[in-house]
Amino acid sequence: MSWQFNEENEKKFQALLKRYPKKNSLTLPSLWMIQQQDGWISEDAMKYLAKKLDTTPMDIYSIASFYSMFYLKPIGKYNIQICKTLSCKLRGSDDIKKYIEDKLGIKSGETSNDMKFTITEVECLGSCGTAPCVCINEDYIQNATPKILDEIIDKINEKK
Repeated sequence: MSWQFNEENEKKFQALLKRYPKKNSLTLPSLWMIQQQDGWISEDAMKYLAKKLDTTPMDIYSIASFYSMFYLKPIGKYNIQICKTLSCKLRGSDDIKKYIEDKLGIKSGETSNDMKFTITEVECLGSCGTAPCVCINEDYIQNATPKILDEIIDKINEKK
């Protein structure tokens, strides 16, 4: 097995291990550490974690694949999350999604060839009162419009 926690995450893991009565209680925090370390969760990382938590890789996979915030393949530097729940749909999130897909030349669930952008549809961004909501990495864009998103994406594209 070639994957392992970096030194910082191993220290975090060991500290958390002392706080939880059962090892498998560390599954979600450990998956977050893996994703923070690599940007996604590989099969090797899941096998590594399963061994550390005395469980099976399938148990780890079933948890990682259940949550939309965990990525099981590499994603772009800028992850554009588009809310697909009712409040956002009623306020135009389908049009927003189509606009972003057309602008970037990729579909939801895809990553651009240059690994700069990924478009992801998510269940709820928790901003129903300001729908439609889009999140780019950790930045929420509330009351999103094509014009606002156009400006943001253009600024991102200007960066090297």
